[in-house]
Amino acid sequence: MSDLPDTDFTQRFIFDERDVRGEWVSLDDSYAAVLARHKYPQPVKALLGELMAATALLVGAMKFDGLLILQARSAGPIPLLMVECSGDREIRGMARYEADQIPADATLSQLMPDGHLTLTIDPIKGQRYQGTVDLDGANLSECFTNYFVQSQQLNTRFWLNAENGKARGLLLQQLPRDRQPDDEEREDSWQHVVALAKTLKPEEWAENNETLLHRLYHEDAVRLFDIQPLRFNCSCSRERSGNALVSLGEQDAKALVEECGGQVEIDCQFCNERYFFDASDVAQLFAGGGTDVASETRH
Repeated sequence: MSDLPDTDFTQRFIFDERDVRGEWVSLDDSYAAVLARHKYPQPVKALLGELMAATALLVGAMKFDGLLILQARSAGPIPLLMVECSGDREIRGMARYEADQIPADATLSQLMPDGHLTLTIDPIKGQRYQGTVDLDGANLSECFTNYFVQSQQLNTRFWLNAENGKARGLLLQQLPRDRQPDDEEREDSWQHVVALAKTLKPEEWAENNETLLHRLYHEDAVRLFDIQPLRFNCSCSRERSGNALVSLGEQDAKALVEECGGQVEIDCQFCNERYFFDASDVAQLFAGGGTDVASETRH
């Protein structure tokens, strides 16, 4: 994934004399790729970018083979925000929304009332994990901070920003007791790094990470690690769409083709790709021919 090292990446840093680590995220091309596929209103763009940044930060903090999925659901004008990022650091996202119910200055509580946030870790090997908390913050940064306090009982803070086609984020997390064995010292140290991070201004998100770290923590010994690139990629395919039809059973799949006027259209909600299957395609699927050779009616 060396094609996007300078625009889409996470980057870890650690304090040499404190039990605290951090992670930056920068998403330009991958965020732009998501926005290019849908005409989202500005408030939806911002929330989706922030959720993408949060997802990337969490993947940056983990080492696993599988899929990390974040879903924010509500009973409001934005019923769903969803972002997926694989262990291979391929990210995609989408939103469902009611455009006529979204004012430009709407708050998170207005856009997603009675909302909840679900984090799912689906490893290739091992047990699937899922945790859910209410969307009880003034913004997504507060919601993620509350999630870790409630479900993980870890001192963790998120700062998320998405504007002008760029998504950015910062995560700070307290590490297990090591360099600072004293409880009071640990707490004072944590409050110190958080207080300085709170001084980060919106216009400063465009700065490079080394500059930001120096500006915030120039009195601390901080090590900044190599960047870890990410990229946009949608995992949809004609094969997966065909498998969805096969899962219906042959009789129901054929009936669906007839109900749809001779051709079933399967849309990917993430990338807007469309896959078409007619009676010949369905017959080929159930004959074991797969989707490699499609009829003339295809995407």
